[in-house]
Amino acid sequence: MRSIHAFRYSHWSHVSTPRKRPRQQRSRETVAAIEEAAAQLFDRYGYAATTTNKIAERAGVSIGTLYQYFPNKDALLWSLAVQHLEATAAEVTAALARAAAEEPPLPRLLHDLVHRVAALHTTRPTLHRLLFDQAPRTPDLVARFRATELALATSLAAHLRRLGVARSDPEAAALLAVQGVQAQIHGVMLTPPDGRDRDTLLEAIVTQWHRALIEW
Repeated sequence: MRSIHAFRYSHWSHVSTPRKRPRQQRSRETVAAIEEAAAQLFDRYGYAATTTNKIAERAGVSIGTLYQYFPNKDALLWSLAVQHLEATAAEVTAALARAAAEEPPLPRLLHDLVHRVAALHTTRPTLHRLLFDQAPRTPDLVARFRATELALATSLAAHLRRLGVARSDPEAAALLAVQGVQAQIHGVMLTPPDGRDRDTLLEAIVTQWHRALIEW
């Protein structure tokens, strides 16, 4: 079983991540244009109908230039997944930094966190579904994801201690909250139940985690 997983990860690592990262400003601008073109096309046409030729054309570069940086469209999905992860971390970090200054009660803190992250999914919903369902789960991406979870949980745990919540184990409570809220937001924003209002469901997430943390 280990050898199967090792092959899978090795395969993903080889073909589904960028070939190199740009060092010069002009190269960075080229890569940014390619990534933006890919994001637009993935969101508009989906995965199957989006090709590297179409991405290069939209970005205004040759297909050879695209392949200098990305071996295939999976590598572009991977890069966009990293961007989304970084944007999510930035939003949560900003919310926690503001909370450190304002010291809000727990319900307001949770409301701010949930709605900031949910807002990231309101634009380009098709792209976000692709990132969630089809972005290559390489060892590097998984490691980035776990490191981000732990960093955010550490920050949240400090607020739980300030509020006197989950006193028996604020670190574990914070980690479960980060993981649980993220999964629930994906469910609400990407595959919402029929006939349900998203804002109502987001408030239900806030209420659920407020109760869970208070009762920890």
